[in-house]
Amino acid sequence: MDVTGMSAVMQKLATQLQLAAATDASVFIVGESGAGKEIIARAIHDASERRAAPFVAVNCGAISGTLAHAELFGHEKGSFTGAVAQNAGYFEYASGGTLFLDEVTEMPPDMQVHFLRVLEAGTYQRVGGTDLLRANVRIICASNRDPAASVADGRLRQDFLHRLLVIPLRVPPLRERGDDALILAQRFLDGLNAQYQTEKTFSKRMLDAIAQHDWPGNVRELRNVVQRAFILSDTQLDTNLLARPATSQHAEMREGAMNFPVGMPLGQAQRAFILATLAHHGGDKRLAADTLGVSLKTLYNRLDVYEKEGLSGG
Repeated sequence: MDVTGMSAVMQKLATQLQLAAATDASVFIVGESGAGKEIIARAIHDASERRAAPFVAVNCGAISGTLAHAELFGHEKGSFTGAVAQNAGYFEYASGGTLFLDEVTEMPPDMQVHFLRVLEAGTYQRVGGTDLLRANVRIICASNRDPAASVADGRLRQDFLHRLLVIPLRVPPLRERGDDALILAQRFLDGLNAQYQTEKTFSKRMLDAIAQHDWPGNVRELRNVVQRAFILSDTQLDTNLLARPATSQHAEMREGAMNFPVGMPLGQAQRAFILATLAHHGGDKRLAADTLGVSLKTLYNRLDVYEKEGLSGG
């Protein structure tokens, strides 16, 4: 994904990125799914004095509740069942560099308390350990939710937000970026041509479609569309922009219920039910996971698969 682009909004973001990189302050990035929040976070890291140290990305919604402390801070051998050796946590892996907290509004509230203490004290202990370790990391976090709204609905602690929201950045959706979609599409195609030693081009019809589409899945959706069209075309990319893998049967929504035709493949039925449940809860992944009776991590894993397949519907 591109960090800048030619549009005015992305040129403004590029300037803000450079100013943020010159400091060690916490950054809170807000933007729609697929807009490129992690790419912005990596760009800040790469432009900072911490560039030679690790950039460690953590999906806060996928952190296991029972092992959250061990995942973040590490653990000593024998500190709990299954701890057969000493392990470092995310803080230790990112020491000297940047710790990127993706979907930070999905972090459990009790974990936010412990995380806040570490940030304020600047030190932490491995689970089962007594030695104080220095928390030498720069924090960059991101969310596709409005942080103020997340505080209002109880997802995010006010004090935790205050600690994180020093430099706010907004990544605009692709539909607000003018001709950047065409520029990015060509860069994606150039990369594929270089990788596979081909000279494929876009048809005028596909370029027009790219320019007119509103891209609900943002840059991620655009990349997937270009890759799919590249695979399905010989010399010129001219496939249906919104094409999806063919399915023999479809589930239907009627008055809050779903009808599944007999013979529908289990994978298709599961996908339709998961996405419908998520939509029913207004995109609230935690509520959807509770309704489905699965862990939040499991739901994230399924959604990641659907996004990679271009089947998430944006």
